[in-house]
Amino acid sequence: MDIQPTTTETTVTASRPWLLSLHGSDMNKTITLDLSKFTANTHYVAAANGLPNRLKSGLPLGKITASGLYAPYASGASDGTQVLAGLLDTETAFNTGSTKVGAALRVHGDVDVDKLPVALTVPAAANRSDSILFS
Repeated sequence: MDIQPTTTETTVTASRPWLLSLHGSDMNKTITLDLSKFTANTHYVAAANGLPNRLKSGLPLGKITASGLYAPYASGASDGTQVLAGLLDTETAFNTGSTKVGAALRVHGDVDVDKLPVALTVPAAANRSDSILFS
């Protein structure tokens, strides 16, 4: 888990255009992400201009069965991430070289799938463990 302090002097405003309402915000789960499974410029913005690496909010996530950690959802996988567990609720910062970071998993709410940071074909109910309404 990444517990190293990060100090910046730049203000970053949270942007969640994919979130249609705050309904379900009180149901988020605390999870740990396996950072080795995420790709720069696809899943996160690399550190620059004094800002740390930042995972994009709205990333679809699955839970790796063997480790219990979370990684990007992958419909064709067989490691547990083929089940959509929910979405990364907020932009999440982490230091270069870190292997894990804590995050919030949105498991309930109303989402505009077209505005997620990566393309997502919403899986059948049997392949998702959430109660998210995808619009």
